[in-house]
Amino acid sequence: MPPAKKRARSYDPDRIRTAVLAQFANVRDAVRTLTPEQLALPTRLGEWTVRDLVAHVGMAVTAVHRALDQPEPATADAAPLDWPFRTAANSSAIADFTRRLAADHPDLGAYLADAEDGFRTLLAAHPGTRLLATSAGAMSLDDYLVTRTVELVVHSDDLDAAVPGLGIRYDRQALAACTRLLADALAVKAPGGSTEVRVPPYAVVQCVEGPRHTRGTPPNVVETDPLTWIRLATGRARWKDAVADAKVSASGERADLEAYLPLMG
Repeated sequence: MPPAKKRARSYDPDRIRTAVLAQFANVRDAVRTLTPEQLALPTRLGEWTVRDLVAHVGMAVTAVHRALDQPEPATADAAPLDWPFRTAANSSAIADFTRRLAADHPDLGAYLADAEDGFRTLLAAHPGTRLLATSAGAMSLDDYLVTRTVELVVHSDDLDAAVPGLGIRYDRQALAACTRLLADALAVKAPGGSTEVRVPPYAVVQCVEGPRHTRGTPPNVVETDPLTWIRLATGRARWKDAVADAKVSASGERADLEAYLPLMG
């Protein structure tokens, strides 16, 4: 996968920290309402049950705990935009660890509460510039927290899909950061300026090789809502289905993004 070449988008560190904590709290509040029968329901993530998925959500923040326990790397060699392309290589190990967590923590509410308490303590104790050795490479704590918004938003949606009526709330800043990071990842995977992809109200990117549009109405436009975009980018939805269901508006000969999706599995 090609490295990110465009100037990286900047994220406000304080807002990202607040967003991660808010979205994690939204999941924790919803998990408190789950019955044993609901925790045993299947999910759209292969063999994972809802219990497994909740355990994995906890990993979104305990990954920070584990990274801070390791020696600090000498230099940074990764950024948030590298992360979406490097997760698949660790999928097997992540799945095994998730199942062990689910088995070892019968009280998931207590598990999430402990994870949140520890996470808050670590955030208060470490500056955002502290480097972490992550699965995507060495990056700052502030940068790694941007990737946590993707983990939390994507898996909030997975939980909602698995448990009818669960209705997890989405923190606006978490949803925005997740949408923007995945939109920027598309621009890396399909570099160019012939197609404008709009995900209002959070992101607009130019991508796909071809004649670059400079002003006026772009000849190739794709528009969708944030959750549909996130599902497409992560393989939760298929391009053709989203277009057929009018979840995506695509106009122009270079507006078919099927060849570039999903961006991450």
